[in-house]
Amino acid sequence: SKDFEGRFYMKKNATSIVFTGDIGFDRYMDRKWEDEQLLSKEVLDFFHSADHVCASVEGALINAEDDGSRGIFFHSMNPEATAMYKKIGADLWAIGNNHSMDAGAEGVISTRKIAEELGCKAFGAGLNEVEASEPIYLDEAGGIGMFGVSYMAECIPATANEPGIFRWDDLDYIERRIKEIKEKCRWCIIVSHGGEEFTSLPSPYTRDRYLKFLELGADVVVGGHPHVTENYELFDNGKAIFYSLGNFIFDTDYQRVHLYTDEGVLLKLKFTEESMDFEAIGTKIIRGPERIVKGPLPDVFTNIPAEEYELLSPLAAKAFVLEDMRKMVYLERNDEEKPFAAAFPEELNGYFYSADLPAVWKTYFYDNIPEADGYFEKAHMDFSVIVPHSDKADEGLWKQSKLEKVKEYILRQF
Repeated sequence: SKDFEGRFYMKKNATSIVFTGDIGFDRYMDRKWEDEQLLSKEVLDFFHSADHVCASVEGALINAEDDGSRGIFFHSMNPEATAMYKKIGADLWAIGNNHSMDAGAEGVISTRKIAEELGCKAFGAGLNEVEASEPIYLDEAGGIGMFGVSYMAECIPATANEPGIFRWDDLDYIERRIKEIKEKCRWCIIVSHGGEEFTSLPSPYTRDRYLKFLELGADVVVGGHPHVTENYELFDNGKAIFYSLGNFIFDTDYQRVHLYTDEGVLLKLKFTEESMDFEAIGTKIIRGPERIVKGPLPDVFTNIPAEEYELLSPLAAKAFVLEDMRKMVYLERNDEEKPFAAAFPEELNGYFYSADLPAVWKTYFYDNIPEADGYFEKAHMDFSVIVPHSDKADEGLWKQSKLEKVKEYILRQF
């Protein structure tokens, strides 16, 4: 057979792809690619059991420093970190995320150039919207096409002539890319960098967006960005959504404020021309020595169908509001100009439960910028949706859920 570039090869009727959680080789993980003990044998064996590995590359591969605008949220990686990508067999790189442009256009250029030199396929960010949205293809299991999308907030979108990510809200363009893939391939995978951080279940509008991707023709959505594991959802038509795989190699002080940021999932999707299946293992960051070992799958990583989601999501939203309060206290504890550093939780409650949440959100964090980076209506950090949804938890319907371990998992955040 011939591949999509016209080269002859032996066609594979079945294939498998392991997807990682977020990878960032800085902060506590700086130079850990040099540590032969970083990954346990069980973790490495899982990677080596697959035909392909898709790595979530959280930041540009370039030697760069913050220009002062990103602070503790600046993330890039020494190009030497590719030694670990080679070790796990990562031939597919998901590079679209909220740190893709931390080092500017040079970071995107460097990352894509290094991927090409190593014979890897990078997707999700590029020098323009065509390159950022460009699918990658595997001529296996009836054909697999894959592209990446990223949430609209801290992520910088590519335009006709400017670098950035492929925005997850451009549904017309996303539909065209899905159609392009399905005309050639049996399978379409969307790798999405989106959703709120440190929440155990996706917000209603995030779930709706991923359901829309399936409606438009995608077969699988694999999510990241929350830095904690979330649930998955299986459908009778064989499609699936994996909302977040959590952290794989990523460890920072600001994340240590939150529960579950030391856990993740390695997901192996297994394809034939007729069907898709999956298996997964849990991973655990042993902090201190910074080791990644096999651990139990997080209790939240389970199939949560619509009826169970309706019961549990208000409780998860309430826990998320508390997590965001913790984040604000951590970020602002040494800033005398911020009112919430020493006043927990009274002023925080007044803030989150304001009658004009979107306006307060913009005013407090972004000095009345009309299109605030942190808030997008029904798309990201929209507390005018999240807070009323969280209030429903007080009705107690979550107690009717049959997913006891998931309830316990969420309640630990309170």
